[in-house]
Amino acid sequence: MFSKEDINTLQQLTLEDGLEFISSKISEGIVFSTSLGQEDQVITDAVFRNDLPIKVFTLDTGRLFYEHYDLLSKNNSRYKKTTEVYFPESADVEKYVVEKGINAFYHSIENRKECCFIRKVKPLNRALENAKVWITGLRAEQSENRENMPILEWDEERNLYKYNPLINWTYQDVLDYLKQNNVQELSLHKKGFISVGCQPCTRAIEEGENPRAGRWWWETSQKECGLHSN
Repeated sequence: MFSKEDINTLQQLTLEDGLEFISSKISEGIVFSTSLGQEDQVITDAVFRNDLPIKVFTLDTGRLFYEHYDLLSKNNSRYKKTTEVYFPESADVEKYVVEKGINAFYHSIENRKECCFIRKVKPLNRALENAKVWITGLRAEQSENRENMPILEWDEERNLYKYNPLINWTYQDVLDYLKQNNVQELSLHKKGFISVGCQPCTRAIEEGENPRAGRWWWETSQKECGLHSN
């Protein structure tokens, strides 16, 4: 569907032009998953403001900060567009809590990854059913796991293309876009929460820390939940 020439073209295009290029190649089945973080607010603004034929969705894990819901409501009001929300299966959550405990993710990496699978990965897989292109807000400098990610890649497991338009952006690029376009943000960012996930699994970072140091801070792991690792 996409050639090497297409990939080379995408690497040269601006965010808006890249999204329009993808939309011109595929008439339907393009989706964007937002966690409502700064990078995702950049892409949400570009998609909604340019009225692109891209479905925007988010995952409500049931353990988010109140600020997530506040920003989601503000987005819907500002852009007059709807962000679809996917929830975990209630039976999965109930079984996990009954058998392991409400905060079992603190007790082992295995428990934490199982919680992420139930609350994030399974709902994501439902949201990606029949999708042809999945757009993400990943950036290379966010973590070592993402340093070598290409701008466009084939996801064999999910049978779709994964488009990472911000992969080569710096954090300053993100901040500049947000300011120049007056994009709304999570109020948590001003309190030291840069990479924001579920409330029990996110803390504010100290000056000089990696942005993802506040995610699952009690672990010595690769700091991923499974959404972007096959």
